[in-house]
Amino acid sequence: MLKTTEYKAYTAGNFRLIPQIQKLPEFLIREMELVAQVLPFKSNSYVVNELVDWQNFQNDPIFRLTFPNREMLSDEHFNILRRAIASGVEKSKLKGLVNRIRLELNPHPAGQMELNIPEINGKKLHGIQHKYRETVLFFPSQGQSCHAYCTFCFRWPQFTGMEGMKIASAEAETLTAYLRSHKEVTNLLLTGGDPMVMSASLLDRIISPLLNSDFEHIQTIRIGSKSLSYWPYRFISDRDAADMLHLFEKVSKSGKQLSFMAHFNNPAELKTKAVKQAIKLIRSAGAEIRTQSPILKNINDSANDWASMWRQQVRLGCIPYYMFMGRDTGAKKYFDVSIESAYKIFREAYSKVSGMSRTVRGPVMSASPGKVHILGINEIGGEKFFILQFIQGRDPAWVRKPFFAKYDPAASWLSDLVPAFGKEKFFWQDEFNKLTGIPA
Repeated sequence: MLKTTEYKAYTAGNFRLIPQIQKLPEFLIREMELVAQVLPFKSNSYVVNELVDWQNFQNDPIFRLTFPNREMLSDEHFNILRRAIASGVEKSKLKGLVNRIRLELNPHPAGQMELNIPEINGKKLHGIQHKYRETVLFFPSQGQSCHAYCTFCFRWPQFTGMEGMKIASAEAETLTAYLRSHKEVTNLLLTGGDPMVMSASLLDRIISPLLNSDFEHIQTIRIGSKSLSYWPYRFISDRDAADMLHLFEKVSKSGKQLSFMAHFNNPAELKTKAVKQAIKLIRSAGAEIRTQSPILKNINDSANDWASMWRQQVRLGCIPYYMFMGRDTGAKKYFDVSIESAYKIFREAYSKVSGMSRTVRGPVMSASPGKVHILGINEIGGEKFFILQFIQGRDPAWVRKPFFAKYDPAASWLSDLVPAFGKEKFFWQDEFNKLTGIPA
């Protein structure tokens, strides 16, 4: 049995207590504190002691993945904040300034708040999202935190405490009522934050009612989590670790598929004894583990990193699932990788692995209209273009229909693209407008 690492949480308020941080230059610590005013920060003893390479922290991907960096804010935003703090601005005014900066960072991309929240009898069901016909997302309020925060996270507004920014529901009954009346839904995703910060008993209250005969249409229950990377002891030695694994086993024995959607961003997260044991325990409980990550500059923007991750994941019994493009929110510019570069990295990494790893799809943009898969770059008659298709769409009829965008070496998101071959619009744009009332 592994020796349990003592769990200590570090936030913007107490991160100077981290022994390794105390050894850094004071100017660097102050810069980190300033950035953490805007982008939420949380880490823990496992990340700090077992994942970060403090001998090379400035180039270490796990440090960049979890600790604030000066370049995560624009010069304009950084300097506005720096001057305000230096002038001794009062707390309430500083909070207002911070929130204004946050609102300029596109806090809820892809229409999460405007387009994805369903209604019953004219009442919005906050804490539920239903974007694709077969899939519903549920955000349990007790799971709206994480063991540590990723600096790229597209759901960073969940952790800021800003009014109206959190997607969460404390009512499992609302979820069951919605699912009971939507038989087209076959797939439920529990997300956050991270549901693995919840106790096993609270998670059981959400999941167990869905195992009875009223919910035969729910075939798959997914749990989106970073816990394998940031706190694998959740499944090894936490007080209710055995209860959590028993819950997984109960779902599996019910005949439903339990898929643990593990977020791994860099090969370093797969190397500890703890993560390997945790993966083994989850799989032994009958759950499959699928892996996914965005492609991120400074973290994993190399084919060797991706090939290494996929090989390690397959060796441990996990299923490589997605390479995403980083969403257009928060510190996107710091992590930005162009569509062209992402495609080339994916293709090279894909060529380095066996067929067992080639379950992975990418690069994929989770944009307002749907999940857009970048299939390739080609040239006809002197015109270079991107080949794209929907893996998922707000209208299921869009799925697997190829469309073409003009080649743009700087483009990194769907909104950067325009149609190729003299077309005025992509084939889906008018329908998207009708469905959402938003011009695409």
